[in-house]
Amino acid sequence: MWEYEHSVETSAARVELWRHWVDMESWPSWNDGIAKIEVDGPFAVGTAFVMTPPEGDPVPLRIVEIVDGESFSDVADAGDFVVTTRHMLADLPDGRTRVTYRTEITGPLADQVGPAIGPDITSDFPDVLAALVALAEG
Repeated sequence: MWEYEHSVETSAARVELWRHWVDMESWPSWNDGIAKIEVDGPFAVGTAFVMTPPEGDPVPLRIVEIVDGESFSDVADAGDFVVTTRHMLADLPDGRTRVTYRTEITGPLADQVGPAIGPDITSDFPDVLAALVALAEG
């Protein structure tokens, strides 16, 4: 298994951050890693979507878990390896919110594929979370 996690803290309320996550069609407006997104349904477990990076091939994904107002997970299943990204919100004792993206690559080829593609998949997490937080605090 290969894994990576990045978190930031913000004064933005969870409800404000969540609002931007459920509006999947708007993700390219604040996530520079998405040039185009095609969504096959509402923000719900089972909904398929395709994200196309600015330079690269389209990536088919599916929402596999939602805890309303708290977290959601999406999966890209490539057969011999699976990329799961969990997006999480947590209240902090000081009234702030922690926002976390966590990616795991699992499956028979995870030990080979993870180090090769994992850093590329997650390299923009700091920038993406900074943009999300700036939008939510705005």
